[in-house]
Amino acid sequence: MSLFAELGMRYPIIQAPMAGVQNCELAMAVTGVGALGSLPAAMLSPTDLRSELSRLSASGLGPFNINFFCHQQGDPDPQQVARWQQVLAPFYAEFGVSTDAVSNGPSRAPFNAEHAAILAEFNPAVVSFHFGLPAPELLARVKATGAKVFASATTVAEAKWLARHGADAIIAQGLEAGGHRGHFLSQDLSLQQGTFTLLPQIVAAVDLPVIAAGGIVDGKGIKAALALGASAVQMGTAFLCCHEATISPLHRAALQVAHGQHTALTNLFSGRPARGIVNRLMRELGPLSALPPDFPHASGALAPLRAAAEKVGESGFSPLWAGQNVSGCRSLAAAELIAAWVAEADLA
Repeated sequence: MSLFAELGMRYPIIQAPMAGVQNCELAMAVTGVGALGSLPAAMLSPTDLRSELSRLSASGLGPFNINFFCHQQGDPDPQQVARWQQVLAPFYAEFGVSTDAVSNGPSRAPFNAEHAAILAEFNPAVVSFHFGLPAPELLARVKATGAKVFASATTVAEAKWLARHGADAIIAQGLEAGGHRGHFLSQDLSLQQGTFTLLPQIVAAVDLPVIAAGGIVDGKGIKAALALGASAVQMGTAFLCCHEATISPLHRAALQVAHGQHTALTNLFSGRPARGIVNRLMRELGPLSALPPDFPHASGALAPLRAAAEKVGESGFSPLWAGQNVSGCRSLAAAELIAAWVAEADLA
């Protein structure tokens, strides 16, 4: 029996966890039709995480994937923070933002003992990680709940490392994928590959199920990934405009116009490279820059600017996360999207 059949999945489709644009409603809609719904937990407080997990558990719909970041997080560097605020000062002035509104607190917490304790209350079927794996003692606590551990690899070397250190399945994250790159062994972006070159190499390198992620937006893409050896696919961008997503109207609108097809990797919004639609901040400062503080501390200074700009209908300072292929973004219920993909990929 395959891992995915063991989990009770009818279709080899995983909804990518997408912080800021979804809650448990999307995860429940996806799991409810036989795929695997995911909940992004990195930006949730312990109270909110427990509340979302309670709703998922009470639904009785099937398995869910709970996703965490496991980056190494230090205190913000005061000099980096001051420099970043100075760079943003002209934009603050334009939108009437006071530096008093800036928060230096991190917006994304790495996986920790409190998270592990909360997971033990709910025993989710899958726990996934971005930026490697947590410390061995924390990973052991996750495994003790019975959860299968999925983790993102952006290179063959990362896939081999994850296989050696306890992952049960590897997510092969191609360069096309929206949101944060999951790299953790090297910061060299020239090592990153597209999904359909990375996937077969990882399949050949590890004796674990491999999940293809990045640029897959329809049944044809699913079929191609499975033909190249993927055991399942993970799709994110294609869910952004579905009815259950909590994406902002400005983000949704950006996905529907021609310039929404232009994405780039940028570290401006968080301090780490992530793919999103090119907007004003990226054009004026350059998408990849030495100016922002280290991850995740860049977002604090941007938060009040983003809020002020969005208030007047401006998305130029918002992280409009999206993959390179936005052609699959359709305003449908998640169940309808999945049904169309299943038919097109001959999965029924």
